[in-house]
Amino acid sequence: MSKLVVIALGGNAIKQAHQEGTAEEQFRNVAITCEQLVKMNALGYKMLITHGNGPQAGNLLIQQEEGKTIVPSQPLDIVGAMTQGQIGYMFQNTLKNYFLKKGKDIPIVTVITQVLVNKNDPDFQDPSKPVGPFYTKEEALKLQKEKGYIVKQVKPTGEKNWRRVVPSPEPLQILEANAIEALLKARAIVIASGGGGVPVMKNGDGTFKGLEAVIDKDKAGNVLAQSVKANIFLILTDVEHASKNFGKKNEEKIGKITVEEAEKLFREGHFLKGSMGPKITAAIRFVKAGGEKAIITSLEKAIEALEGKTGTIIEK
Repeated sequence: MSKLVVIALGGNAIKQAHQEGTAEEQFRNVAITCEQLVKMNALGYKMLITHGNGPQAGNLLIQQEEGKTIVPSQPLDIVGAMTQGQIGYMFQNTLKNYFLKKGKDIPIVTVITQVLVNKNDPDFQDPSKPVGPFYTKEEALKLQKEKGYIVKQVKPTGEKNWRRVVPSPEPLQILEANAIEALLKARAIVIASGGGGVPVMKNGDGTFKGLEAVIDKDKAGNVLAQSVKANIFLILTDVEHASKNFGKKNEEKIGKITVEEAEKLFREGHFLKGSMGPKITAAIRFVKAGGEKAIITSLEKAIEALEGKTGTIIEK
């Protein structure tokens, strides 16, 4: 029986940090990513794809703010839904074309996904989710003063290691989980919970209302993976391994470890809150909930990591 892999794609799979973010650039990056997805399909894996949207949501927020004197600006939950459609289209189109060239007509569908959160989540008081471009400290503090942005340092090294941050509540439930499961059973490749999904709260009458926030895509990916009973949770980012003492002289790559070892490293503070921290948290949660294994590696090493040859692999 084919194993189901939930693949959480980092922002570098769509837009590189040094790029402007034009449609042409993003399509080229998506094409490179799709080459790896085609290889996974050839190996017999069933695939459920989720992705980040930090650069796209950040840029779209800038467009909303700059254009509000001409057209009405849209809130953050609407921006999240817009980027799910944008990125989903790029993957649907590119992946479809790759398969057609190989003589395969595989259904590929994007599900605009709502994710339940708690309206009283503490992150609404202390935002932590980076969105938009990277800035120097001076640029970030200037935007904080002039535009009211909340800004934080999100990487330990580098000249541009600051970003705007917005609330990022914990994901609790994927509202479209049943629809996604039905599509997977129909042998479709599904793209879902993009950017962590649109955060919604539950009203007293049982209805749902969107909230202005961005859910971490890896944490939402874990909830998604659990919801569809995935075998493997594959988190693809811009490094081949997670590391102990990241950015320091004694940095050490992490290979295969147990959940207990991962939790110990997390408690010791090896994983930065705005970058590797949520990935390790999501991986731990997935395996503890019954998943076979969680893998953190780079896009280029995805196949090798699935074969157990590289990457940070967390198992029971």
